[in-house]
Amino acid sequence: MEMREFLKHKIFSIVSDVAEFENVDAYVIGGYVRDIFLNRPSKDIDIVVLGSGVDFARKVARRLRTTKVSYFKNFGTAQLKYHEWDVEFVGARKESYRLDSRKPIVENGTLEDDQNRRDFTINALALSLNKRNFGELIDPFDGVNDLKRGIIRTPLDPLTTFSDDPLRMLRAVRFATQLNFDIEPKTLDAIRQMNGRIKIVSAERITDELNKMMTSLRPSMGWFLLDETGLLEYILPEFVALKGVESRNGISHKDNFLHTLEVLDNLSAKSDNLWLRWAALLHDIAKPKTKRFIQGQGWTFHGHEFVGAKMIPSIFRKLKLPLNDKMKYVQKMVQLHLRPIVLSQDEVTDSAVRRLLFDAGDDIDDLMMLCEADITSKNDATVKRHLANFRIVRKKLKEIEEKDAIRNFQPPVSGELIMDTFGIKPCKEVGVIKTRIKDAILDGEIHNNFVEAYNLMLKVGREIGLTPIKIDQRYVVPENK
Repeated sequence: MEMREFLKHKIFSIVSDVAEFENVDAYVIGGYVRDIFLNRPSKDIDIVVLGSGVDFARKVARRLRTTKVSYFKNFGTAQLKYHEWDVEFVGARKESYRLDSRKPIVENGTLEDDQNRRDFTINALALSLNKRNFGELIDPFDGVNDLKRGIIRTPLDPLTTFSDDPLRMLRAVRFATQLNFDIEPKTLDAIRQMNGRIKIVSAERITDELNKMMTSLRPSMGWFLLDETGLLEYILPEFVALKGVESRNGISHKDNFLHTLEVLDNLSAKSDNLWLRWAALLHDIAKPKTKRFIQGQGWTFHGHEFVGAKMIPSIFRKLKLPLNDKMKYVQKMVQLHLRPIVLSQDEVTDSAVRRLLFDAGDDIDDLMMLCEADITSKNDATVKRHLANFRIVRKKLKEIEEKDAIRNFQPPVSGELIMDTFGIKPCKEVGVIKTRIKDAILDGEIHNNFVEAYNLMLKVGREIGLTPIKIDQRYVVPENK
């Protein structure tokens, strides 16, 4: 493979010119080089120079006539944006670490020093941007062969690598998952030995790696590796609690850890929605808390969807996941994930479908996708029967939505109109009337329109002892009609 072919962009020729003029060695290193061999397009470029990365970036930016440069002098780095390219400049350095911190003690170094400090051999590849050997590959740790073999391996002793920066353990799992690579046995064993070091890594950095892992083609691979290495116990012990099968009187429940990861992969094959994937991972998270053995019934997990929904905020808070609409979305998916399944097992009534549409709103399609992914029986006939029933539910959802416009509906009669009609201030009676109208629409007693809701408002108001003081006769329909 001729490396020069991948260095034709203007950025590389400018860097090469500046390096020649300043008599400074410069190299492109890391992910951009790795992705050349993996045939993956990349717009992120890391440039290492033997000298000041900040000064070098300033000179390159001047040649490119761009002002989109951010300088981080404390870290000796600079970031330059040029069209769709993101370029980071850093001076070659060597690092040493203290046991209680991920922050390295940094000194100026050689290219060899810089490659030694890299996390994995596949990320230590460098291409020269110097005129004398432009495009030459520098691969001191046989990273190209590791790419060919699909191996994640540390450049130096893995125990030292992971002790220095424990986040690298999680990065090993993430890269293995993203690239469908194996973690080399010695490296994997070092993670097992060093897993407790992950405690000094911030939740934000951990979750950043988890999210990248979750967006891979088969995210279950990463969670299996986290469990195998013992990292999962430190990161998400609630998930570890799902493991195992318990038997009583010859009756066993399924392994909910394995089931959950099968659901996650099923869902991931259909959707790249990160938060729906998190919902798949957490949909049964409360089963250990709700597990009961009842004579004559076997194992039950009654209410696990409600208990699970209540667990979501604390899990999101611990992992530093966003405590906003994304969390509420996952909560909603966890709480509702059994509703379509119950519908698919019973006769599908219009009322039940309306209520599901009302509760799920615009997320109904995502909910149905999660429920279909939740079918993990080894019995093909059972799977086909459930999927056929879900098709009936989907058809009914579409019919009801087209007829009644329930999705995200607001009751046609507002609280302001109720107060104005009966001459009252905000009070519980307003809520009683609004709830009665909502339930009547969802149960099919009245249609979702203003006239029928207005007349029901008058009726319910009188029933609870209110007297209307202002009636719009245009909308009044005699009760016998």
